[in-house]
This record gives sequence, C-alpha cells and structure tokens, in this order.
Amino acid sequence: MTDDNLASRTEAVRDRYRSTLGTVPGGVQERLRMATEFGRLPTEEAIAALRHIVLTDSPLGGRVQQLVHFGQLLALGRAHPARIHAQGALHAGAGLADLIGVAETALITAGVPAYALGAEIIAELLPPADPGEE
Repeated sequence: MTDDNLASRTEAVRDRYRSTLGTVPGGVQERLRMATEFGRLPTEEAIAALRHIVLTDSPLGGRVQQLVHFGQLLALGRAHPARIHAQGALHAGAGLADLIGVAETALITAGVPAYALGAEIIAELLPPADPGEE
C-alpha cells in the first residue's frame, strides 16, 4: 500500500468520526496510529463502517442515537466515552435540556452515580457563569 493510499484511507476513517462527533477522539487517533504502524488499518476501517451504519443509518436518527449512547454510557459509569457522546449529541442537534433528560432517566434506571456523572458532564458543557452571579 502506498503512503498516499494509507494516508487517504486513514483520513477517511477520521472523517467518519468527525461526521458523527464533530471531532476525532484522542483514543481513536491513537488506535489509528497503532493500526497504520502495524498494518491493521482494515480493523479500524471496519469499526468506523459499523459505527457509521449504526449512528447514521439508524431509524432513531443521529441526535437520538447520540443521546442513547450518552445514557447507556452513564449507566455503565463510562465517563470518558459518555463525554464524547454528550458532545456528539450536541453536534447532532441536541440541547443541554436533552442531556439533562437523559441524565434524569439514568437516575431511574441506573441510580444516583449515573445521574451524578451525567450532571458532572453537563455542568462542564454549560457556558461560563457571569462573574456577578457567583
């Protein structure tokens, strides 16, 4: 495989993440680095293709699909990927109120730790407070 072909295929994988999340997560960047160095790019291409099908061809639509991911990751206590999918939900058109609704649902289905994680992530996404409000 030529260097140009490898670079083009790697960038195509990155573009799939950008289309659903608005960015390429650091962990994906590291996996791509490893995959290209060890000739395993087809694995990352397959993962990106499956993600694309699930996230963009879903009857739920991209916004709802990202919110579902966010909620499932809260329930599992997976903070880092939950943050990624909260951003992905915003990228797909969700609002902070939608994320709050998901966190509140996680309270019922997975308990206070899931809700607290959701609240922490949402708080990080809030615009900075006015200095006069504190």
